[in-house]
Amino acid sequence: MTMTARHIGAVRWPAVRPWLGVAARLGLAAVWLVAGGTKVGDLAASGRAVNAYQVLPYDVATVIGAALPFVELALGLLLLVGLATRLAAGVSAALLVVFVAGIASAWARGLAIDCGCFGSGGQLAAGQAPSYLPEILRDLGFLALAGFLLSWPRTPVSVDGWLAGAPVEDEDE
Repeated sequence: MTMTARHIGAVRWPAVRPWLGVAARLGLAAVWLVAGGTKVGDLAASGRAVNAYQVLPYDVATVIGAALPFVELALGLLLLVGLATRLAAGVSAALLVVFVAGIASAWARGLAIDCGCFGSGGQLAAGQAPSYLPEILRDLGFLALAGFLLSWPRTPVSVDGWLAGAPVEDEDE
């Protein structure tokens, strides 16, 4: 019996996919934990960063800026332990789409801001140039991780897997 490249790929995917899911889950967890952790110490700065986008009233931006680090930390913890993975991936995807749209909007309107994704953010000092394209590409990469987890949320070494009781390889998703 000859094995074609297509057949070999079909055999390898079920064995590799769960471990790619672990990598996606832990990678996205690290992103949210770092992003939330860097902002939680200065919630006022986080509010100023959201306000810098100039799309929401100041009071609303301040509240969102104060809540966002806790949402990011919660998503990071859920993904780290692998609990409610599909839900966490869906919320992650929605947030990342909002972030990409916000950065693109700031870029299109000629604003000179730091996105605030991994720190305080806000208006850039005179002479500093924003780096919108790398920020958008980075967030699209994170969105790809969330999309993978939306499609295949069950991974080894996860609370979801432990609660389901069935090996990840046996599931038909």
